[in-house]
Amino acid sequence: MSELDPRALRNAFGSFMTGVTVVTGRDAQGAAVGFTANSFSSVSLDPPLLLVCPGRFLSSFDSFAACTRFAVSVLAEGQEDVSNTFASFKGDRFAKTRHTLDAHGIPLIDGAVAHFSCATQQCVEAGDHCVLIGHVDGFAHRDALGLGYANGRYFSLGLERRAVDRTGRQSVCGAIIDVSGQVLLEETAQGFRPLQVSGADRAQHRTALSNEMNARGLGARLGTAYSVFDDGLTHWTYFLASADTLPPRGSLCAVDAQDLAGLTYTTPAIAKMMARYAIEARVRDFSLYLGDVQHGDTHSLREGR
Repeated sequence: MSELDPRALRNAFGSFMTGVTVVTGRDAQGAAVGFTANSFSSVSLDPPLLLVCPGRFLSSFDSFAACTRFAVSVLAEGQEDVSNTFASFKGDRFAKTRHTLDAHGIPLIDGAVAHFSCATQQCVEAGDHCVLIGHVDGFAHRDALGLGYANGRYFSLGLERRAVDRTGRQSVCGAIIDVSGQVLLEETAQGFRPLQVSGADRAQHRTALSNEMNARGLGARLGTAYSVFDDGLTHWTYFLASADTLPPRGSLCAVDAQDLAGLTYTTPAIAKMMARYAIEARVRDFSLYLGDVQHGDTHSLREGR
C-alpha cells in the first residue's frame, strides 16, 4: 500500500466543518489544564457518552490520558480568542479566560454555547492521539450560535448569514485566492481585481464562483467571507480561498501579498480591501468587513490552532 501524504490527508480531514471546543481537566497536582479541540463528538444518549481526542503533542496529554474527570465547553461565535489561547498560549491560560468551576472543580468556559461535565469511562490509544470517552453527568446549554472551523479557518454562521442573506440588487461574488503567500488576481483594462462572478441571484454565487475556479484549473477551496459591502448600486461579497498550486500560465496573475497595496485596482473599494488583506496576511490574522464602501465594522476571523 502506498504511503499517504500527511499534508494532503490533513487538508482532506480539514474540509469537514466542525464546531470548536475547549476541553478542561486537572493534572496530578490539581492544576487546571485545557486544550482547544474540534475532535469532539456525541457518542450515545443511553448511556450519555461523548468523546474527545487529545493529541500526544499536547503538553497536557498525560494528564488527560490518566484523568478521572474532564469537561467540554462548546465555544460560541466571537470566542476565537479563547480558542487561540487554549491552542497556543504558553502561559496561564485560565488567567486570561473567564471561567467557572463545575460541581467537581473542573473549569468551564464562560460564554460557551454548551458545557458537559464528564466522568472518564475509557481512554483508548489511537495512533498519535487517544480517544477519551466521557460519561456525561452534568450539562448546560443556551440558545446561541457556536464557533465553526473548516479548512484551517474559523467561521461564524451568524456573521455569514448577515453577510449573504441581504436582499438587494446586482451583486458580485469574488475570491481572494492564496497560493503559498501569493494572491491570484485578474488583470483588466481598468486594473487588477480578484477572480469574481456577477449576477442577480446571490443564492447561486458561491456555486458559480467554485465552478469558475474549477474552469480556470485552480482546484481552490473557498473559505469564509472576508469583505461584504454595498456601493449603492451593487452588493459585493468576497471570500477567502486557498489553492495548493498556481493555475495554468496566463489564467491569472500571482502577486506576492506584500506587493498588493502597490497595484492599481478596478475600484477604490477593492483597492482598500486588498490593502487591508496585505496587512492582515503578514500575521495571518484576518477579519470580516461588513458595511459600505466608506464605513463598516470588522470582525475577527483569526486562523489556526
